[in-house]
Amino acid sequence: MTVTGRVGQLWRYPVKSMLGEALTAATVDARGVAGDRRYALLDRETARVASAKLPRLWRGLLAVRASGAAPGPVRLDLPDGATRSTDDVDLDTVLSRLLGRPVTLTDDPPPDAVLERADPEAVLAAGLDATVPTTHGRVGAAAPPGSLVDFAPVHLLTTATLAAAGGADPVRYRPNLVVETTGDGFAENDWVGRELRIGPELVLRVLAPTPRCAVPTLAHGRLPRDPEALRAPARLNRVVPLPGLDPQPCLGAYATVVRPGRVAVGDPVVPG
Repeated sequence: MTVTGRVGQLWRYPVKSMLGEALTAATVDARGVAGDRRYALLDRETARVASAKLPRLWRGLLAVRASGAAPGPVRLDLPDGATRSTDDVDLDTVLSRLLGRPVTLTDDPPPDAVLERADPEAVLAAGLDATVPTTHGRVGAAAPPGSLVDFAPVHLLTTATLAAAGGADPVRYRPNLVVETTGDGFAENDWVGRELRIGPELVLRVLAPTPRCAVPTLAHGRLPRDPEALRAPARLNRVVPLPGLDPQPCLGAYATVVRPGRVAVGDPVVPG
């Protein structure tokens, strides 16, 4: 068999747009990594899903770290050092105060839930607090109903692509799987339409390159702002992610789950 690489990192993000946690192993099913994006915040004024893709309103989400998965509560580590839980009855009040807008934590989004995405290059040009053009998209368009992922259940990228794009910390791009590879960057573009076997059980089908938003450029916890995290793919890998869209800065790939299974750091990644 031809091994493309190995799983170097495995991540889940229990609450949408918050920082996540590194894992050594996890089960991946039709909804993605177990416990990934199982919660989100809803803006009570607009009924939209809160996402750091609109940094003017929601970049503060990236100061909170979420960890844990069902059947237990998810732990939230706040920027002031306090620790809260998704079971706390006053959590909505705490998070509304932190973010400066009334929000409600949910694991059951409305079927028509959408999020607002700021034009990322306009954000770079005008600043984080500027009002810039936005688009609106349905949450989880290529995922099972009720999913809170942006598009598809699994997001992956390679270390070769990270190196080609300047070596930014993969945390900025919020992958589920970081595949350790050598060779040229942006190989994920060539995986579109192909299956990847990961470890003894898991099979993914790669759907599309991942168009990058403003999120990689933002501060992530202690990681400072880094505009180059968007500028590099804009220079090096501006491609059409899906039919009908214009070329966009892309880095990594979205995938759907063909066969669920257990995956662990160190597992081989084999193209089908």
